[in-house]
Amino acid sequence: MSARTGEAGPRSDAKPGDDHRARVALVTGASRGIGKQLCADLARDGYDVVCAARSTSERPSKLPGTIEETAHAVTQAGRRAWPVALDVRDEDAMIRVVERLYAEWGRCDLLVNNAAIAPETPALKDTTKHWRLAVDVNLNGPFYAIYHLHARMSAAGGGRIVNISSGAAQAPQFGRASYTVTKAALEALTACMAFDLRDAKVAVNCLRLELMVWTEGFAATLADPSGYGFEDPVIMSDAVLWMAKQPLAWTGQIETIGSLRARGAVRPVTKVTR
Repeated sequence: MSARTGEAGPRSDAKPGDDHRARVALVTGASRGIGKQLCADLARDGYDVVCAARSTSERPSKLPGTIEETAHAVTQAGRRAWPVALDVRDEDAMIRVVERLYAEWGRCDLLVNNAAIAPETPALKDTTKHWRLAVDVNLNGPFYAIYHLHARMSAAGGGRIVNISSGAAQAPQFGRASYTVTKAALEALTACMAFDLRDAKVAVNCLRLELMVWTEGFAATLADPSGYGFEDPVIMSDAVLWMAKQPLAWTGQIETIGSLRARGAVRPVTKVTR
């Protein structure tokens, strides 16, 4: 297993006056859907962004979207972008990304563990290889990122981690057991890491997406996605940005879009127009 970590390195079309004091976010699963939206909106909020995913212009997937396209959206917002080809299952590749990030940008203020996979075939009719794939991407990948970032975040004065979960974590009837199990485990990981890091000034929280938000990956698994009434992924940006602005003592929380709407943190229902 290999991962190419963006030989060209971080790039910038940033506005004059930008400097290395800017906040930095690392977002996995950044080539499309929620991850791409998060990167663009984090940039608009002043973050420089590491856009990490497997799909690149050199090695695109069957679905639309690449890390280079996401990086362009970041630089269009006036912030620095690093499009990095990363398979989150590869711990050594994660280590290299973290080391280069701190060598070149010197900080990471926010980690968003967004990369995920949801095999469609019921687990007992599928291969055990696909089960291991879901565990590696949805659970081990976030743990590797937390493991190799938390000490540096703490040493720099603190940081925030947001794990992206799903309403499927509480819905075995969804029919994709590997997804349900790993998302439930990600929520448990959130609680455990928040406890372990309670004195380290690293807040670990979870956003459980309990409603239908448009992503190219999920829509591609549906026979007719037009009838599902998807919301725009911008609502996920509302939620993550609000969570990233809470005090470091606010940790170990599992929020939903509904709970954050009730707080006024997420805009009203916003149907996708694409």
